[in-house]
Amino acid sequence: MEAMKAEVFTIEDLRRWRRLEPPALLGVMGDPVAHSLSPQMHNPALAACGIGGQYVRLHVRPEEFREALGALQRLGFAGVNCTIPHKFAALEAVGELDPAARRLGAVNTVIFREDGTTLGRNSDGPGFLRTVAEEFGRPVRELRILILGAGGGAGQAAAVQCAMEGCRSLVLTNRTSAKVEQVAAGLEGLPGAGVVSTVAWEAEALREVLPEIDLIVNGTSLGMKAEDPALLPEGSLESRHLVYDMVYKPLETPLVAAARAAGARAINGLPMLLWQGVQSFEWWFGRTAPVEVMRRGLQEATGWR
Repeated sequence: MEAMKAEVFTIEDLRRWRRLEPPALLGVMGDPVAHSLSPQMHNPALAACGIGGQYVRLHVRPEEFREALGALQRLGFAGVNCTIPHKFAALEAVGELDPAARRLGAVNTVIFREDGTTLGRNSDGPGFLRTVAEEFGRPVRELRILILGAGGGAGQAAAVQCAMEGCRSLVLTNRTSAKVEQVAAGLEGLPGAGVVSTVAWEAEALREVLPEIDLIVNGTSLGMKAEDPALLPEGSLESRHLVYDMVYKPLETPLVAAARAAGARAINGLPMLLWQGVQSFEWWFGRTAPVEVMRRGLQEATGWR
């Protein structure tokens, strides 16, 4: 496929776009973006549904974002995903903002409508809920949850979604305490929000709260590099814990490895990538996504089982 040979397109490519076969219909904009696994998930889904198009990677720098968004709409794209660092720029660039995206404070899915308008949505929250339910067999509302890195990004989105679902209790922590205090304060007014508290990201403070936690979520990028510090105090995990690390490279992060060594159920970030993709696909096309086809695409690309 021509797009796979080119691998990554840039703003210069968009300025002098040449039709691909099948035509580019969807994409992901990021900086960087070459690592994205979304094409391996969405292209099989498009083929399975008989939709004549493909999903491509778009390396777009922050100062190029608005131009790129306009170009994609003119070129007839159905939509685009926005990843780091564009989720906040997309919030300001779309014509209409879904209320959930407004609450989450970021947009990762843009829908180009036939009438020329744009709608910004966020699949982080729905993807998080579906991941927990599918992988652990328990709804978020039944759980006592600790979120590491809740001061922004996916961790903040998970915190908002947990509060909106009315989970039994929600404990937030972040390396920068001022950020997480601000997030916690913003959750107080959400309908259905239960008990929300913060804790210092320090070994003894975490060791004290973990006995009262069911689900531990890592919303940071820590664990991607071998030299990253441990997220939790050694020996603090128990077999009853559910552990969800949003990092998926490596497939078994240090946190996932530690959880499994303690006898706990643990997953990496690939299930959430899947369910985010499923949600985006359903928003773009108004139809049920071929989940198992998308899952197999990710499995073949990564060895995930």
